[in-house]
Amino acid sequence: MKSDVWSSRAQAFRESPTHREGPDLDLLVEMCEPAPGVKVLDVATGGGHVARRLREEGCTVITVDPAPGMQPDVVARAEDLPFEDGSFDVVACRIAPHHFEDIRKAVAQMARVAQRLVVIEDNLFVDEQVEEAERLRDPTHVRCYTEDEWKEMLIDAGLEVERAELFERRRGVDDWLARVDTPESDAERVKQLLGARIADGTMTFPSIIVRARQSQR
Repeated sequence: MKSDVWSSRAQAFRESPTHREGPDLDLLVEMCEPAPGVKVLDVATGGGHVARRLREEGCTVITVDPAPGMQPDVVARAEDLPFEDGSFDVVACRIAPHHFEDIRKAVAQMARVAQRLVVIEDNLFVDEQVEEAERLRDPTHVRCYTEDEWKEMLIDAGLEVERAELFERRRGVDDWLARVDTPESDAERVKQLLGARIADGTMTFPSIIVRARQSQR
């Protein structure tokens, strides 16, 4: 099961520098408009880094993840959030949606339980060659999406997109492969597919953070 795979990776993602910190995490936290008393749902919490930062800002945070090993407050998929409509002021999700089996259902669920904001960060779609590399590196990868696709999905869920920020995330290639135990033969093929994106053992990928608000209409 996919959740068992992710449970076995829990410690690696808790310790991962690119997940634990970075300007993208700083910006996502800022976009959540944190303040004491703000109630946040952290979807697919993984190593819990979003939740930690928002709690430091005084927010009340509930974490949800399908993998019990990630030690979330609630074990559930993003597509099946077990909360009432409008249960949270803000719903946040960071670097996880490319693993969701039904992305539109997941976005609809996040919109349903958010009273005010949905803030999502994920890797952007580059091309099919990068997608092949992502799936080979980690078979739980489903797909990355373009900026236009993200905006369309959020609007279709009844939200108004009010801010989208694009930026480059840097990763050490070997660490990135080791974090999900990519077999050596597959790792070499991944590096071939990524080709020019790798320089001095580091690669860059475009990412997006998008903030959408419940429609005021």
